Amino acid sequence: MSKQEVKFSEQLQKDQPNKAPKEEVAVTHKTSITSRKSAQENRINLGRSQLTKRLEPSLNWRTSVSSKESRNTLRDTQVEKHGGKLEKSRSSLSSGRAQLIRKSVEKIEEIISDSSSESEEDEEQPDHRQEANADLPSEYWQIQKLVKYLKGGNQTATVIALCSMKDFNLAQETCQLAIRDVGGLEVLINLLETDEVKCKIGSLKILKEISHNPQIRRNIVDLGGLPVMVNILDSPHKSLKCLAAETIANVAKFKRARRVVRRHGGITKLVALLDCGKHSAEPAQSSLYETRDVEVARCGALALWSCSKSYANKESIRKAGGIPLLARLLKTSHEDMLIPVVGTLQECASEENYRAAIKAERIIENLVKNLNSENEQLQEHCAMAIYQCAEDEDTRDLVRLHGGLKPLASLLTNTDNKERLAAVTGAVWKCSISKENVTKFREYKAIETLVGLLTDQPEEVLVNVVGALGECCQEHENRIIIRKCGGIQPLVNLLVGINQALLVNVTKAVGACAVEPESMMIIDRLDGVRLLWSLLKNPHPDVKASAAWALCPCIQNAKDAGEMVRSFVGGLELVVNLLKSENKEVLASVCAVITNIAKDQENLAVITDHGVVPLLSKLANTNNDKLRRHLAETISRCCMWGRNRVAFGEHKAVAPLVRYLKSNDTNVHRATAQALYQLSEDADNCITMHENGAVKLLLDMVGSPDEELQEAAAGCISNIRRLALAIEKARYS
Repeated sequence: MSKQEVKFSEQLQKDQPNKAPKEEVAVTHKTSITSRKSAQENRINLGRSQLTKRLEPSLNWRTSVSSKESRNTLRDTQVEKHGGKLEKSRSSLSSGRAQLIRKSVEKIEEIISDSSSESEEDEEQPDHRQEANADLPSEYWQIQKLVKYLKGGNQTATVIALCSMKDFNLAQETCQLAIRDVGGLEVLINLLETDEVKCKIGSLKILKEISHNPQIRRNIVDLGGLPVMVNILDSPHKSLKCLAAETIANVAKFKRARRVVRRHGGITKLVALLDCGKHSAEPAQSSLYETRDVEVARCGALALWSCSKSYANKESIRKAGGIPLLARLLKTSHEDMLIPVVGTLQECASEENYRAAIKAERIIENLVKNLNSENEQLQEHCAMAIYQCAEDEDTRDLVRLHGGLKPLASLLTNTDNKERLAAVTGAVWKCSISKENVTKFREYKAIETLVGLLTDQPEEVLVNVVGALGECCQEHENRIIIRKCGGIQPLVNLLVGINQALLVNVTKAVGACAVEPESMMIIDRLDGVRLLWSLLKNPHPDVKASAAWALCPCIQNAKDAGEMVRSFVGGLELVVNLLKSENKEVLASVCAVITNIAKDQENLAVITDHGVVPLLSKLANTNNDKLRRHLAETISRCCMWGRNRVAFGEHKAVAPLVRYLKSNDTNVHRATAQALYQLSEDADNCITMHENGAVKLLLDMVGSPDEELQEAAAGCISNIRRLALAIEKARYS
C-alpha cells in the first residue's frame, strides 16, 4: 500500500469512526474487478474496515503467524499488476494493513468500545477474520479480550474473566501462546501478589494448566513468577498452597527454574508441606480436613519430585528432613500420593547418602509392598527406586528378605508397558548382583523369561535384560539354561549395536557364556569372536575394556585358539596398540588378552615384533593393583620368547615389579612372583632384583598357603642364589 493510500485510510478513520460495516462489506463482496482503480478502492475499504474492528492480535502474535501471508502478498501483488482477479489481490493487503496497524495501534485502543455488542458480533463473524488472518483461531480473539478485562477490570470483573479464561482448552498450545502474546502472563503473575484469594486461585489454576508448555515455563521464570509462588507456599489457605506447589512442579522442569526455587527457600517450604499440621484458616471438618491435608502433601511431593532432578536440591531435601517425611507418606494407601513420593525417592536414591538413609528408614519394605499394587505407574516407580537402591548389597538382601524378588519376576511377563518393563528389568539386573538372589530368580523361572525378552524390545529394556543375564551367567547352571533356551544367538546378534551401555553388558554376557565349551562353539559358529574383536576399535573405553575381557574366555576355550586369533587381519597389531591407552581398565583387560594370545608361540613371536615388550615396560610404574596383576601375568608369559627376558631388563621393567610385592593383594603377589621367576633366568635381572630388596620380600612369600606363589617365590630365590654362588665361585677360582 502506498503512503497516499495509508494517509487516505487514516483520514477516513478520523472522519467516519462509527460508520456501519455493512457498506464496506458491500464493496468487498464484488467478485471481479479488473481495473487498478477498483482494486485500490477495495484495499482502502478493507484497511478502514480493519481499523474499526474492536480487537486486533498483538504484534508479537502477528509476526509469528504472518510469514505465510507475506509470501502470498508478494505473489498476489504480481498477479494484480497483470490484471488478476480481486479475490487474489485482496490477500495482498495484509502487509500494508500490518504497517497501518503498527502506526495506529494506540489509536485503535481508544476506538474500542467495551459496551458495543455490535462490535462483539462483528468479531465472531469468521469471514472478515479469516480474510485478515486465516491462521488465527477464534479462541485467540476471545482470550485477548479477557486479558484486557484482567488488566483494567475491578475485582469482580477480574474473577469473572479468570473463570471465563479457565473454560478455554488451556491444554491447546494456541490458547497458551495467545495468553502469553497479549501480556497475559504478566497480569496473571501480578495477580498472585494481590490480597484477593479468589484472584490468586483463578490465576494459579490458569498458570498450572498453561505451564505444561516449555516456552511458557521459561517465560514464567523470566517474569519472576517462581519467587511469588514460593511465597504462596506459606499461605494459610490450603487450596492456594496446593495450586502453587502444582504449578512449581510444572515449571521446575529445567535447571534454571529448579535453582530459582532452591535459592528462594522453596525446597524447605515444600518439605514442610509433607507434614501439613492441623492449623488452617479453613473450617475444621475432620473428613474434609484430612482430604485437604493429603492433597497438600501430594502437591508438595509432586513439586519435590520435579526439583529433585538436581544434586543441590537433593541435598537440600535431605537437610530439610525430607526423607523421614517421605518414608511416613509411603505408608499411606492413597495411590495419588504414593506416585510422587516414590518418584522423589527414586530420583534421590541415585546418591549414596540417600541410599543409606532409605535403608535406615526401612523404606525398602514399603517399596516391595507397593510392587503388588494394581497401579502400573506406582509399580514402575517402585521398581525404579529399587533399581537405584540395589547398588548396595544390604539393600539387595532386604529386597529378597521382604519377598520382593517374586513380584519382580512375575512383572517380567507383562511386556505391554515398556516404561514399567524397563524399570522392572533394571531392578532385576541390580538384584542379580547377589548370588542368593540369582538362585531365587532361577527358582521363579525368571532367567527363561529374560531370554525371551532379548528380541523386539526397546534399547532401555535390552540394556537391563542383558545386564541381568550377564550376572546370572556367572553360575554354571544358568549358563546351561541360557544355552538351552536359545539365548546365545540373540546375545551375539546384539554385538552389532551402537548403544554403549548395551554393548558393555552384552560383551560381559557373551564372555560369561564362552566359559562353557558348548556355548563357545555356538559363539564361534555365529562369528561372535570376530564381532568382539571389532569392538576393540570402539571409541568408548568401557566398550573396549568389556570386549577385551570377553575375548579372554573365548581364546581360552576355542578349539584352535592360535589359528583363530591369526585369522583376524590386523588383530594382533590392534591389541598391541591398545597398550598405548590411558584408561586403566582398558590396559588391564588388554594385558589379560595378550596373556592368552601369548600362549601360542607363533602369536607371541608376532606381538613381539609389534613391540609389545617396550609398551609393557612403560606400564610397569603403576599403583593400580588390577593393572599390576594382569601386567605381571603378561610379562611372565612374554618372557618365554627369544630374548624378551633381557629386553624387559633393558627397558627398566624389573625394579618396578619388585615393588609390586609390597601390595596387599595376594593375586598381585602371585602374578609378580611368577614374572620375577621368569625374569630371574637372566643374570642382569637377578642383580637388579637383589639390589631392590626382592629376596627378603620373596622369603616371606615362601611360607604362603598359596602353592603357586610358594613355588614361584622359591624358584626366583633359587635363581638369584644360584647366580650369587656362581659369581662367588668365579671370584675365588
